[in-house]
Amino acid sequence: MNAESDERTGDSAAGQEAELGSRAPEFIKSRRTLHLSWQVGVFVVGLAVVGAGIVMLPLPGPGWLVIFGGMAIWATEFVWAQLVLRWTKRKVTEAAQRALDPKVRRRNIILTTIGLVIVAALLGVYLWQYGFVMPWKIDR
Repeated sequence: MNAESDERTGDSAAGQEAELGSRAPEFIKSRRTLHLSWQVGVFVVGLAVVGAGIVMLPLPGPGWLVIFGGMAIWATEFVWAQLVLRWTKRKVTEAAQRALDPKVRRRNIILTTIGLVIVAALLGVYLWQYGFVMPWKIDR
């Protein structure tokens, strides 16, 4: 039974991935002017969300998350955004799989440890040389 349900979810996931295009309700898609207005509205809302995400990149806030949220809004209506989101999901999944590789994890832990040792050594030298004085208050 589990194998059958796994196959069904695999088939339905493949079916969902295959369908591209507008997800607007049928009564909106059936009227050209209404559908065009709907698309303009979706584009403007998505643009506002993506713009807010771009503003959040240098400022505090979840910039990339908001940008991907805007892309998801666009993906409800535009095929190009759906394809971009599929590509992004595939790349994120590949990166997550690479990060879980034991060799990569070991290398990352070693590099992080070396970096922390270097920072601690530099901090120790600074404190030994100047004490607890802020760098902009040093009189040398």
